[in-house]
Amino acid sequence: MTIKTADPQFERMLQGYGLTTAEVLYRMPDHPSFLQSFAWQFEDLAPEYPRLRRFLDHWEREIEAAIHSVRIMHAGLIQPRELRLVKDGGYLH
Repeated sequence: MTIKTADPQFERMLQGYGLTTAEVLYRMPDHPSFLQSFAWQFEDLAPEYPRLRRFLDHWEREIEAAIHSVRIMHAGLIQPRELRLVKDGGYLH
């Protein structure tokens, strides 16, 4: 007898993880008048965004570029859906 387990990625979706896109606008020290953009797409947990926070903390500590702003877009991968009966109380065949 084999025991089947749920896909770990599906379990993460049930926990609330979703597709997150972050766009970081930043300035390099040698060209402070230019805004540059970095876009990153990953799975994260809204609204806390722990993975994004770790990334931004790393950026602040290790990268010389100064962050101007961060724009976050998030889409839950599992959401409530509307269900309707195809045929009231009947069968399709």
